[in-house]
Amino acid sequence: MKQSKTIILSLMLAIAGCIAMASCDRHKPTDTSTSGITTLFCDATIQNIISQEVEVFEFTYPNASIMTWYTDEHSAIDSMIDMKTSLIVTARQLTDKQKEYLKTQNRNVRTQQIAVDAIAVIVNTANNIDELSVSELREIMTGKAERWDDVFPSKLGKIQVVFDHAGSSTVKYVTDSILRGEKFSSEVYACQNSQEVFEEVQKRKNSIGVIGVSWITADLETADTDRRTMQQRVADLQKNDTSAIDFTSRVKVLKIRRDNNPIAYKPYQLYIYEGNYPLYRSIYVTTTAPNGSLAHGFYSFLTGFIGQKIILGTGVMPAVVHPRMVSLE
Repeated sequence: MKQSKTIILSLMLAIAGCIAMASCDRHKPTDTSTSGITTLFCDATIQNIISQEVEVFEFTYPNASIMTWYTDEHSAIDSMIDMKTSLIVTARQLTDKQKEYLKTQNRNVRTQQIAVDAIAVIVNTANNIDELSVSELREIMTGKAERWDDVFPSKLGKIQVVFDHAGSSTVKYVTDSILRGEKFSSEVYACQNSQEVFEEVQKRKNSIGVIGVSWITADLETADTDRRTMQQRVADLQKNDTSAIDFTSRVKVLKIRRDNNPIAYKPYQLYIYEGNYPLYRSIYVTTTAPNGSLAHGFYSFLTGFIGQKIILGTGVMPAVVHPRMVSLE
């Protein structure tokens, strides 16, 4: 009987120890940096970039699954604040107040810039305009320039401005960096997503769209994701070389110039890198996940060499891998 009691007591102590360990380790990863399941909330305006990152990461690490939600920037950040995810990609960093709150919840916030995204201005290929100044773009957005012939000799008539959707980070960028306190014209329309902006500009000769540059790179038009192609793509990404990319011919990408500069530039990576193209913003990855977790593994992948090479191939300026000029107009 005494021996039985000893065994029962030992079992109870072991169970208590396991519970205590589980309680102490509740913030430690239950997966590894290359396996398991994690969530990612991402600004939908950069979906073309992150979807490729996830695709290559999951191909490279078959036991890893990243459940990705593409949403507006505000919702992505709220998801982290509400503890619904430990990994987000957005066009702004958390505020000091948001970081302090997460700290009170025993969450260690790490943020790193992964790219500089250009905001591209696109028009229909039938439009004979080639460039705009920032102030001319402001006049179009506010309705001071209602017709194309208000800014350039044209027979296209009334200007129709299209964005991805009302709550997007692209709208916020234009509001903060271009309008500067002025209000949008009543002729500004919101679509459902970036792809719809692209399609609207293709259909309507009088439209002008504002969109992330990754949506208009030519290499995305012929992307093939079968296994053989992906194997070759991963092999190419491991090579230490870079190249310039061009834009699709299905829409016209306008040159933009600063008001104090007579030279206008297209949103090529080198011009973004040199600061000549005026419409740009930083892209950040933020995590509250512990070291050794899958979320932290993907965070490291985005900021590492291959993750940066993927960004380079989307037309966006990576934070680490610098482009070289090949052949631009």
